[in-house]
Amino acid sequence: MTISQWPKDERPREKLLKKGAEVLSDAELLAIFLRTGCKGVTAVDLARQLLNNFGGLKPLLQASQTAFCQHKGLGDAKYAQLQAILEMAKRHLFEQVSRGDALCSPDETRQYLTAQLGNYPHEVFACLFLDNRNRIISFDKMFHGTIDGASVYPREVVSLALKKNAAAVIFAHNHPSGVAEPSQADEQITKRLKEALSLVDIRVLDHFVVGDEVVSFAERGLL
Repeated sequence: MTISQWPKDERPREKLLKKGAEVLSDAELLAIFLRTGCKGVTAVDLARQLLNNFGGLKPLLQASQTAFCQHKGLGDAKYAQLQAILEMAKRHLFEQVSRGDALCSPDETRQYLTAQLGNYPHEVFACLFLDNRNRIISFDKMFHGTIDGASVYPREVVSLALKKNAAAVIFAHNHPSGVAEPSQADEQITKRLKEALSLVDIRVLDHFVVGDEVVSFAERGLL
């Protein structure tokens, strides 16, 4: 039976339009993206197979082009569409966060950082540079590392902060393991960065660790 033969309330597209995207399962959302299935397999069944093969939605979204396109029903066109959707989501979140004071919208800031850093298989250290009203000037991914660490150079952070005429900065980095608990190394580099930036009157407002959740240094009393 094809999806068009299903009761209307069970079809993913109609269900989304009637009840909203949040009520759909991962498989149903993915089926809408896929649009069609394969011979004898509906888009929903194909979506379920893909989620099972990749181990969930997150690893599917993180997959390289080669790994993605190896699966039946996928290809370069679908990979390009997926990357375009992910990039639009990141830009939408950035527009939301950059409209006002980053500290007044902590949930939106967390969502934005998760979208930017959550899918990397290696550590990435980034900076949100802010003006004197805590409005975002730019977001810069400054250092890329391995699965369990990234080398961070305070001199480069200070140099870029001055170049952007930043008054404050928020740090963020991901833990590919998913465990967002700050490490001793995280605390040490934050202290070094804070000391270096204080010499040029630039404030450090927070440091977020992105994993399966997002942990704030400021909320933990670690700054």
